[in-house]
Amino acid sequence: MIQSSSSQDSDRPFVSVRFTTFVTGTLCLPFLGLISCIFISVFFHFEDATKTHCQVPNYLPSISASIGLTPERYIWRFCIGLHSAPRFLMAVAYFTFYHGRLTNNCLVELLSYLNLTCAFSENIGLLLLTYVSSNETHSIHKKGFVVFTGSALIHMLITCLLWRAIKMYSMSHELLKSYWWKRRLCVSSVILCAAASGFYWKHNKFCEPGIYTLFALCEYLMVFCNMAFHLTAFWDFGHTDVTLAAPQELKLI
Repeated sequence: MIQSSSSQDSDRPFVSVRFTTFVTGTLCLPFLGLISCIFISVFFHFEDATKTHCQVPNYLPSISASIGLTPERYIWRFCIGLHSAPRFLMAVAYFTFYHGRLTNNCLVELLSYLNLTCAFSENIGLLLLTYVSSNETHSIHKKGFVVFTGSALIHMLITCLLWRAIKMYSMSHELLKSYWWKRRLCVSSVILCAAASGFYWKHNKFCEPGIYTLFALCEYLMVFCNMAFHLTAFWDFGHTDVTLAAPQELKLI
């Protein structure tokens, strides 16, 4: 249950945390998990993590390589497994947020539903590529990665359109700051995705040394931009609590 910190509820609160704490903790899980996997891959499994079919020198592992080795895969799966349920909750919170601020507009309502669908498919794609590593079933892992990346970019674009519509009415200083960062992170993600795709194609086509390293670097930055984009919820729900409540017992008289 998500409620304003000043609202009263008839249910008895079991756990209540600030949304800022909730979203920060949620996004720290994949951030720390990814950093840990890359660190372990580079310092302990460098040869296995950086080798490709081209057999040319590379200096950074791709994310798929980093999370596909042991124990990296278990660290990543643990972090993503814990963070997935809160991410679904955040998607529903935003859907409610848009419906509370943008009404009587069929196009905006359609975009809010599409945005919710993309948020869900992004999370599902992330779970798929996480729990099916590239070393196990490469084709399924690849499809999960495509679903995750495509859904994430579409979700960012639709979110920016919805926030542009909100800006036409009124925004607080915090919401304007959030919108400012959303736009820049969205543009950065699109550029990085295009660059990563180009380096990936060039690596497979020409097998040049170091090109796969540039692909991996763009991939890291794109994922970090995605995390930062979701972290803007820190400003959007700054005065909101996340409460787990137990309903009152019914008494028959």
